[in-house]
Amino acid sequence: MAQKIPNVAQVLIEYLKLEGVSHVFGVPGGGLMEMLDEFYEQRDQIDYVICRQETGAAYMADGYHRVTGKLGVVMVTTGPGATNALTGVMNAEAGGAAVLALTGEIAEAYAGMGYLQEGIDGKLDVNQVYQASCASSTILSNPVSAQRLIEAALRTAMSVPHHAAHLSLPVDVTAKPATKLQKQGKLPEPIDMPDSPARYRTAPSEAPLRKVEKTLELLAAAKRPLIMLGNGCREALRDPGTLQSFTRFIEARGIPVVTTADGKGIFDENHPLSLRMFGIANCMWPYYWMNQNEPKYDALLVIGSGMGELATNKWNPMLIPDGPLIQLDAYQRIIARDFPVDLGIVGEAGAFINALARLSGEAPPPPDEVAERKAKVAQIKADHSPFFSDDEYKSDAEPVQPAALCRVMQEVLPADNTIIMLDAGNCVGWGAHYLVSKPGFEVHSSLDMGPMGFASGAVVGAKVARPDATCVAFTGDGAFMMQGTEISTAQRNGIGAIWVVLHDDDLSMVSQGMEHFKGGKPTAWKEMFDLGTPNLKKFAAGLGADAYSVKSPDAFKKALAKAVKRADKDSKPQVIIAEINREVEPPYYNPLYVPTREQARTLTRQGD
Repeated sequence: MAQKIPNVAQVLIEYLKLEGVSHVFGVPGGGLMEMLDEFYEQRDQIDYVICRQETGAAYMADGYHRVTGKLGVVMVTTGPGATNALTGVMNAEAGGAAVLALTGEIAEAYAGMGYLQEGIDGKLDVNQVYQASCASSTILSNPVSAQRLIEAALRTAMSVPHHAAHLSLPVDVTAKPATKLQKQGKLPEPIDMPDSPARYRTAPSEAPLRKVEKTLELLAAAKRPLIMLGNGCREALRDPGTLQSFTRFIEARGIPVVTTADGKGIFDENHPLSLRMFGIANCMWPYYWMNQNEPKYDALLVIGSGMGELATNKWNPMLIPDGPLIQLDAYQRIIARDFPVDLGIVGEAGAFINALARLSGEAPPPPDEVAERKAKVAQIKADHSPFFSDDEYKSDAEPVQPAALCRVMQEVLPADNTIIMLDAGNCVGWGAHYLVSKPGFEVHSSLDMGPMGFASGAVVGAKVARPDATCVAFTGDGAFMMQGTEISTAQRNGIGAIWVVLHDDDLSMVSQGMEHFKGGKPTAWKEMFDLGTPNLKKFAAGLGADAYSVKSPDAFKKALAKAVKRADKDSKPQVIIAEINREVEPPYYNPLYVPTREQARTLTRQGD
């Protein structure tokens, strides 16, 4: 009796299970017929979560990866399904998230004939579109090469740094047996499936020893060094041993640490040597460390950040030390892209950190220098609030101050098991600045591409991946309306995610930004970008959520406590619409870090 050979769809799903994938997110269609049939057959092992729109599905895959480190997978159908998912996949690529996009394609037999939603051989070349947007894209055009191409996509996605990869799946190819290259006169043979991802992929895990030693030498010569951690450290410092090594290193040397906004939470912001965050919506403390004359800030070690616009607050020259700038990244093309460096290091962050800690003990710094630096950090914290406005943070006024929402979230949400997804817009300014991230209280943003609506999808993926955690999207009303329909996905699948929506009926980041840079007509800008007073509470309730509307910190505190309980008890989405102060601005325009309004307008006129 002839041996039954698994088809390409079955093989692909076996690889996903090998990678530890438990959920795939997407919107189905005819171009996925064979994949859908196989997902149904294996529904007890891997769940295909049907979403409401493909972009939201890709954000869910991104959120799933962010909180687990596992491969996130989005699977959508042909034509517009593939293009709708593109924004989320492109965002994953920009943010270093391991996401695999699977898009359906019409049968190869009909290519070039004008079949409905034809892509590869029609005017819409999905393969080329994805090649221009993520690290790799290819077509599974032949069942004999399918295994090699699947493995290549997984190698790309799970490399260091992580990437987004894309596979186009012609529906007839997914139905064909996946065989080895057939020798003349021989019957087709089934492929040999690996028993571990280690059989087909590995990742760089080295750091050049000489440059580690040189880094130690430069740091040892500095009187006021600083370490900046970017999102490229997240995977490395998720490992408890590496985090412990890093913590021992900075404590032994008294070196303070900042993170970028998208690296927020990589290092405990409550640690005595944490100066929290630099970049967009900066914490106040880094300013006082870098802006002192005696001794001067004289060394910067950057690990895992490309030092782009938002990481550096528009390349603020304050960040350049009066001494060496050292930058490590797994990407050679990132190093010295934005700031000239004295020492550039291509390497994996975890290997570098562990080597740094291991060699540090061979030449410990003078104890008096260490004590002096620790005392200076403590003094900064004692003398200065980390916040731009303590009054806004502590306010009990109505309508509620967004900063006060962050205070209440910190008070109510579980301190040891919370994941917060920050959306794009003013909400990320409030959240990045006023929320304090620590182990067990994670804060994630998506600031390389900054798509509105990211958090509304990502929070669902996070809750799927971490059902034990309290998962919250912190979003503005404009972004919420872009992807808020994914509340329905959560309701349908019993996913108790929580949305906190800052409602001011305005695209405020734009209206306030226009006023800051152009000036003259604040009322006109608000009228131009207002949202038309939608009833967001009814919208959320209509999609199956428990919905609340609040105007004060006290009302928000009660609603949030209730939402946390109901989210887990009833496995039901929870949405809190917070009516916020419509005049207040997030700390994007802090005069200590950025130009005043008049300076900004002058610079804008010069640029024109």
